[in-house]
Parts: sequence; C-alpha cells; structure tokens
Amino acid sequence: MKIHQLPIGARFRFEGEEYAKTGPLVGTRTQDGRQRLIPRHAVLEPLDAFADAPAPKGATLARADVLAAFESFAAECALMVGDEGRAALSAARERFLKALD
Repeated sequence: MKIHQLPIGARFRFEGEEYAKTGPLVGTRTQDGRQRLIPRHAVLEPLDAFADAPAPKGATLARADVLAAFESFAAECALMVGDEGRAALSAARERFLKALD
C-alpha cells in the first residue's frame, strides 16, 4: 500500500518502524513522535483494518471538522509566507470560506 492510499491517522510499518500518517506524505513514528517524509513510491504495511477499506461513495465531512482543519492549515501557511505573503493568504482564505457557504 502507498502513503496516498492511507487516511490521516492510519498506522503503518515502514522500514521496520511503526508510524501514524499525520500529513499527505508525513509519518510520525509512534515510538518517539519523530516525523519523517514518506516517499510516494514506498510500499507500506498497513496496521489498521480501515486502511484497506476505501471511503464510501458520497461520504461527507462535518463542516466543523473541515473548518478546524483548514484554519490549522492556514495558520501554518501564514508562518511560511511571512509578512509579504500574508495579505494574499488572507484573501485566499476568505475566498475558500466564502466558497463553503
């Protein structure tokens, strides 16, 4: 199984170590919390039963969960873009939130 096939939170084994998926290509080692970039081509051993099951068609997410995840993402982006990109990021954030309504 590849990293993009696992949902966030899924546990997997890679190179003999146990990880939890914490980002699109990021695994956090369960032993000590260290993060590692997992290559797209890496073959992983899923440790959770749900990792093999595809998401049901028509599955929906709770609005509050989407907003919380997005705000966390936007906060991280704000740290990366600095003052020069903050206005553009804020405008993009507002467009995204407006599109949800």
